[in-house]
This record gives sequence, C-alpha cells and structure tokens, in this order.
Amino acid sequence: MRVLDVGGDARSWTVAGVQPGHVTILNVGSVPDAPEPWMSAVEGDACDPPAGLGEFDLVFSNSVIEHVGGHWRRERFAATVRDLAPNYWVQTPNRYFPVEPHFLVPGLQLLPYAAQAAVITRWPVGNYAGLTQADIALERAMAIELLTKAQMQHYFPDAVLTPERLGPLVKSWIAIRTAA
Repeated sequence: MRVLDVGGDARSWTVAGVQPGHVTILNVGSVPDAPEPWMSAVEGDACDPPAGLGEFDLVFSNSVIEHVGGHWRRERFAATVRDLAPNYWVQTPNRYFPVEPHFLVPGLQLLPYAAQAAVITRWPVGNYAGLTQADIALERAMAIELLTKAQMQHYFPDAVLTPERLGPLVKSWIAIRTAA
C-alpha cells in the first residue's frame, strides 16, 4: 500500500506496528530526511500540493485540518485528500469536546480569541505552557479552528464519519472513505 501522510511524522510510522509498502510524508516547511527506505518526505502544502506527488492508495491525516487556516483552505485540503487516493482517513478534534486538546483548557475553543489569549498566557499545562506574550498567544489561538461533525460532513461528503470517544464523549471525528 502506498500512503500519503499529510502533516505527519516519520516517527509515528516507525512505531505503528504496520509497515505500508511506501509512506510519503507531506509537510509545510522544511522536512527531515525519512529514516527508513520505505519512506520519503516532501515539502509542500496540502491545500496546494506540489506537482508530481505520485499516486496513493490511502491518504492519512491526523489532527491537521484544524490548522490549515480558514474555510477556503479547509475546502482545498479536503479536495486534495479526496483527489489523491481512493481511500482516506482524516481525523480532527471535536470542537464540542469539553477540553481543548492543544492547550488542555476546558472550554477554551468556545471563548472569543482575546479571552483565549488571556487564558493561554496564564495556563500552566498543554502544548503552549509558559507562553506569556499576549500577541503570540493570540496568534496561536487564532491558528487553530476545531471542527464540528457538520463541518467534517461538509468537507468529506463521500466519507463515513466515525466518532472517536473518550468514555461517552466524542473526542474527535474521523472521516473514512474506502474504495468500493
């Protein structure tokens, strides 16, 4: 199987317990060399992918679509995913899960951005713990747009939407399309 991992990391594939025939990892910005001969890394934007990317059996993306920047870019991201392989698996955190997963703050994603920045600069845990500059905190808050089930259905109309649960709560949504 040829896999395109959009926004992924080679380390996750080396410990996954499965080894596809080939994994191509597509990331914005500089990308490190792939550590295994069955991997390659490509620099590029999934919303405007580089030409000649190749053919794939599966596009895989874990917690990336909420970072691409606005509705238009999410539309482009989803179109790329749908166009590059007959099968895909795209996961994103649920906007309505009670804890925002990047900052680990209850309800943060439901606050106005200025309030999010104020909380982020004071919150002692999460990916941005210790961030004290309000302008950078505001930028980090605005860079993440968690999605709802309805949005995922809109972006991936040919997918089955599967909830990823933590107890009775839906932590994330996974859009899965399998070729008939």
